[in-house]
Amino acid sequence: MIESSNKDKNAWAWVPSLYFTEGLPYVIVITVSVIMYKKLGVSNADIGIYTSWLYLPWVLKPLWSPLVDIKSTKRNWFLGMQLLIAIAFLGVGLTIPTNNFFILSLSCFWIAAFASATHDIAADGYYLIGLSEKKQSFFLGVRSTFYRLAMITGQGLIVVLAGFLEEYYGNNQKAWSYTITITAVFMVILTLTNFFTTPKIEQENTLDKEKKIGFFDVFSTFFQKKQIGLAIAFILMYRLGESQLVKMASPFLLDQTEVGGLALSTTAVGTIYGTFGLIALTIGGILGGIVISMHGLKKWMLPMILALNLPNLLYALLAFWQPSSTLFATLVVIIEQFGYGFGFAAYLMFMIYVAEGVSKTSHYAIATGFMALGMMLPGMVSGIIQEAIGYTGFFIWVAVAAVPGIILTRYIQYPNDYGKKDKK
Repeated sequence: MIESSNKDKNAWAWVPSLYFTEGLPYVIVITVSVIMYKKLGVSNADIGIYTSWLYLPWVLKPLWSPLVDIKSTKRNWFLGMQLLIAIAFLGVGLTIPTNNFFILSLSCFWIAAFASATHDIAADGYYLIGLSEKKQSFFLGVRSTFYRLAMITGQGLIVVLAGFLEEYYGNNQKAWSYTITITAVFMVILTLTNFFTTPKIEQENTLDKEKKIGFFDVFSTFFQKKQIGLAIAFILMYRLGESQLVKMASPFLLDQTEVGGLALSTTAVGTIYGTFGLIALTIGGILGGIVISMHGLKKWMLPMILALNLPNLLYALLAFWQPSSTLFATLVVIIEQFGYGFGFAAYLMFMIYVAEGVSKTSHYAIATGFMALGMMLPGMVSGIIQEAIGYTGFFIWVAVAAVPGIILTRYIQYPNDYGKKDKK
């Protein structure tokens, strides 16, 4: 049960730290693992297949999401999961120098993935019950931005650290072992931060309406929602192109020019994402939340899905021309990151709308499970497609894959002013 006086309490303190902590494990497991395995000599096809399987916990998390509602508090859940993630990352760091590093490190990443997916359920549920609808839309940009800041920290600063250690030691295994171990320590620090910033807004011994609903009723009520089939299709298609781009963007920047890449160093890739990309992402994410809270979701849905997908065409131009200067790659990342930050706000707001109702925490988890499925399946074949048609053809395909989601914006239904701050 949530006291009305606790709604919106200390939001500026806990929303940024909680969503930064939510984003970091995700980017380490899904994105940084791609760069790490690339630098450790794993092929693009294997990277695409095996790292995409790491999405599975996010796909399956609706199956155990009701347990997060029924057992203990959401705050206890996400703090516990943060500690488990730190332990799993330590396991990755320790197994990288071994002969069977690929299997052993993947196993640790699997543990981190399941813990991170469970953490997402609890953190998102905490957000939905801890903020009023007005504040939910306002903090959407802040939430999205700090989530993406964590992703840029992983894909940027942590990768820069790995690149520095690669050059310092001349040994990629040792460099990445130290990097992921340091990341584990960082996760412990974030856990302590969240322990002190997140208020205790729930009462363990008080059942709210959501906890009185049966386990299986949670799922049946979700699939009984109006236009749910169309909504699920839209969630799956919104990032159909992006789900493939994210797997092959870093290998493209790192690969040698003879195979179609740009031959950038690990440090250069991390710097591009961690500096200019970070600024662009921050501006785009905050702006996205602000304009939705001002005008409502309807006005901005189409512009935002276009903003997220159209910049992907620029990667095709990079692959075709293969410029030697890092300036062009940097400009493309700036535009793509801004578009992603801006466009992702509409995606999040639509899933919040789909989750509306008594079981909003579990229903939001189900919606994000479909979101993860929309990332997992295309990502699994991305490396195979890229190796078959080359980087230029692959990025053109990525742009084409965005079309179904754009078309669906004409058919999904939701209140025109949904998310508007001062709606009547």
